[in-house]
Amino acid sequence: MKCNFCEHRCDLTKGKSFCGMYRDEGGSAVEVYPDRWCTYSASRVESVPFYHAWPGSRSMIIGTAGCNFRCKYCSNAFIACRNPADVQDVMVEFPAEKLVAMAKKLGCHNIIFNVNEPAVSLPSLMRVKEYAEKEDIPMGCLTNGYTTEESTLMLADIFSFVHVGLKGFTNKFYREYVGIHNIDPILRNIYTLSQHCHVEIASPVIENVNDHELVDIAEFICDIDPDIPWHVFRLLPEHDMKEFKYPNIERINQVLEASRKFLPYIYFHNFVGSNWVNTLCPECGAVVIKRFSLGCSGDRLDEFLAPGNICSNCGTQIAMLGTKVAWNEKRKKEGV
Repeated sequence: MKCNFCEHRCDLTKGKSFCGMYRDEGGSAVEVYPDRWCTYSASRVESVPFYHAWPGSRSMIIGTAGCNFRCKYCSNAFIACRNPADVQDVMVEFPAEKLVAMAKKLGCHNIIFNVNEPAVSLPSLMRVKEYAEKEDIPMGCLTNGYTTEESTLMLADIFSFVHVGLKGFTNKFYREYVGIHNIDPILRNIYTLSQHCHVEIASPVIENVNDHELVDIAEFICDIDPDIPWHVFRLLPEHDMKEFKYPNIERINQVLEASRKFLPYIYFHNFVGSNWVNTLCPECGAVVIKRFSLGCSGDRLDEFLAPGNICSNCGTQIAMLGTKVAWNEKRKKEGV
């Protein structure tokens, strides 16, 4: 039988799935490691990064093991690219009810799946969603978008805010650096997700490898919805690409300048002291959200200058899911 959680559509009768997280049981795809997590800690939503969903909020970050990609530059290869059977010692079993209870105890306003690909743990995440809904705790995730149409709708059902990694814009790039042959399912799923939930997009830049594709990515995003936030990461290559040089900040920023004319929410970060992590009003250009850029997913909110998600200078609505939540603000039953 085929595993239909991602576009690999693995034949489970021949063994475990590509990600190592599903097996065949009575003609159904079942999890090999249900309710097992390799991380469960509190962090700031901006560090994920989500810039336009519940700014300032405290997030419960969770993740498992395994992935349906094999990115040559993966910074989480120690957990995502290894056989999950080899990392069981760092995975802890927490039933969904207890995981949500822990999020409440830590004062978290939302729960975000990070570290690896959520498609490898969808049944467990469905169970988490069931208990999170009872506590009015919204859920978000990072995904590579290489999911089937069916599981993409499952993602949209579980998560109210989704961060999709659009790593390049050609089949050639994905074939050589990610290990898949067709980008089309990812582009299809970004559109689908944008119709059902809040979407932000991230594109890690490798100089002289995919930086020439940035304009095409910007135009693709604009065609779907120009209000989608786009995070351009200065990639610090790891895993099999440690010898690659870090991208030149000024050179990449120059490439982005033209796209800023039609995409108002472009962010360029993943390095200390970035000048491009603030949110500007798309109408008047005033700074409406100030952030610190601490590098390596360490960003945080500095000042929120758009009460009610409205630019205080000109009254323009700022595209946002939810509104500002103070880090230490007690989570409220009637909302986040």
